[in-house]
Amino acid sequence: MNQVKRMITKNAVPLLFAIVCLLGIYFAKMPTQFLIMEVAKRLARNSFLVLSLIIPVVAGMGLNFGIVLGALAGQIALILSTHWEWAGLGGLGLTALLATPLAILFGYLAGLTLNKAKGREMITGMVLGFFANGLYQFVFLFLVGTVIPFNNPRLRISTSPGLRNTIDLKLIKGSLDGIWQIQYGFTKLPMVTFGVIALLSVCLWFFFRTKLGQDFRAIGQDRHIAGVAGIDTNRNRVLAIIMSTVLAAWGQIIFLQNIGTLNTYNSHEQVGTFAIAALLIGGATVTRATITQALTGTLLFHVLFVVSPMAGQAIFGSAQIGEYFRVFVAYGIIAISLALHAWQSKSLAKSSLEEDFSVSG
Repeated sequence: MNQVKRMITKNAVPLLFAIVCLLGIYFAKMPTQFLIMEVAKRLARNSFLVLSLIIPVVAGMGLNFGIVLGALAGQIALILSTHWEWAGLGGLGLTALLATPLAILFGYLAGLTLNKAKGREMITGMVLGFFANGLYQFVFLFLVGTVIPFNNPRLRISTSPGLRNTIDLKLIKGSLDGIWQIQYGFTKLPMVTFGVIALLSVCLWFFFRTKLGQDFRAIGQDRHIAGVAGIDTNRNRVLAIIMSTVLAAWGQIIFLQNIGTLNTYNSHEQVGTFAIAALLIGGATVTRATITQALTGTLLFHVLFVVSPMAGQAIFGSAQIGEYFRVFVAYGIIAISLALHAWQSKSLAKSSLEEDFSVSG
């Protein structure tokens, strides 16, 4: 009985959202085929991005709101690949290759910054995302076409400097998804994309059993003790952010080749929020995240996203209620998780202080 209670307590968040999803499916009365199609598409788009968050959590750096920088690296590579007309799977591979050095540079700079803000990595990462977004918009709205020569009429705004609001990615749209698809009714399951996600999961599982992965775990458990044991904590923390940023860049490319359209100035803005919300719904915390939690959370989060408008329409007579609810879930779960983390940290510090006092007394 105690074991069952511990299991329920440990998995309270995913269980709660699983119940909410089931209720949403019941009230939405959505056709099963449509639900499977929508959820499958969203899992293929988003799972890679959510998995990119795991490494910094294990390394004790919390939720990496800075994956926006990785998304920006992926988008810059996509803009250039569209300009140069790279097409198909080869074009997608070259785009990922082009995004990698950009992501490494962004991750390195972010890692150095986060090392200066130990204990405040999450808010610092969020601010870095806003700062990078400002620079990105400045470059592609004002510098492109003035300081930076760029004369592609398909991408440029015709009456002023800067790129168009939307860019058609038709040359690489579905280049990964379309390699091998299994038809189920009118639903097409992109098996190669799911295979890439599974490969990343296996690589992460293997990585955390290597020496470097164990070093990350040691730093995450206690940075001071890891330093005393001879682990270069600053270097490893920068490596963790670089790896997360590179994975986020590749994840954003997978996301956008699935959609087929790049919203030049907005596609990256919600990447961190939605990926982090999905991870937390899977039962992860600020200090602990697993592959299973990431994939479970992605499934639950996107089932909720699909069913909530129709469930809101059925229950309240307004689909807009469902829209409000899923925005509330995305931000609310992050706020609750951060509040719980602050409370747990404070409680742990208090109990440690009381123990030290009792020993000295």
